[in-house]
Amino acid sequence: MLPKRCFSVFRIVTAVGVLASIPQANAAPKLGYRIIARYPHSTDSYTEGFFYFGGLFYEGTGLNGHSGVLVIEPASGKILQRVRLPDQYFGEGVVDWGPYIFEWTWKSHVCFVYDRFSLQLVKQFAYTGEGWGMTRTRTEVVTSDGTATLRFRNPNTFAETRRIVVTDGGRKVDQLNELEYIRGEIYANVWHSDQIACISPKDGHVIGWVDLTGILPPNQKVNEESVLNGIAYDSQNDRIFVTGKQWPYVFQIKVVR
Repeated sequence: MLPKRCFSVFRIVTAVGVLASIPQANAAPKLGYRIIARYPHSTDSYTEGFFYFGGLFYEGTGLNGHSGVLVIEPASGKILQRVRLPDQYFGEGVVDWGPYIFEWTWKSHVCFVYDRFSLQLVKQFAYTGEGWGMTRTRTEVVTSDGTATLRFRNPNTFAETRRIVVTDGGRKVDQLNELEYIRGEIYANVWHSDQIACISPKDGHVIGWVDLTGILPPNQKVNEESVLNGIAYDSQNDRIFVTGKQWPYVFQIKVVR
């Protein structure tokens, strides 16, 4: 499969360099992790969106001809329901909203809205710019587009209501990808890195970095695009799950502060 986005090496190094290699004044602290449990995950799934609801994983997958939404039993990895996107669409982030599931697309400017129970298409939203990650607060949908900007949207219209620029130590943090709202903070994967930014939804400053270096050995990755890109949260039991594109596992982790 072809890589999702063909950026130069300089572009990737510039984005990831803001995390570790360049000293910063007042930079957010690095946080560790501990693996609590491990669940099966299909290496056919090019993970672009991920959330937990009602005891199940919901996953949005990418790549043209392979995109869609999966409903998965965590313990077995069995796919219980699936809806596929037409081949011209590259699926991206997913989020639940009431009786619905939203899945938007990378460059097609279409957000599909499904009935959560049947996965039947209910309606569509249009938007400008690229679609990357998606999560929700109690009142808004939050989206990323690969830049340092996160947009907050009205879930009834998908219209932008406000935005924040994510910074750490005065530097912008771009390449923000898959998102999850956890305990009042926005957790964001940084594309092509093993770092998750924990972001204040008020002003965009990075509160801390979850460093997941080494969670999946390189020899268990399909290719260089098999990067960390999936965060889900079980708010009822306070459990955090992470996975990546075509990873063989979903990991339940505890963040060590």
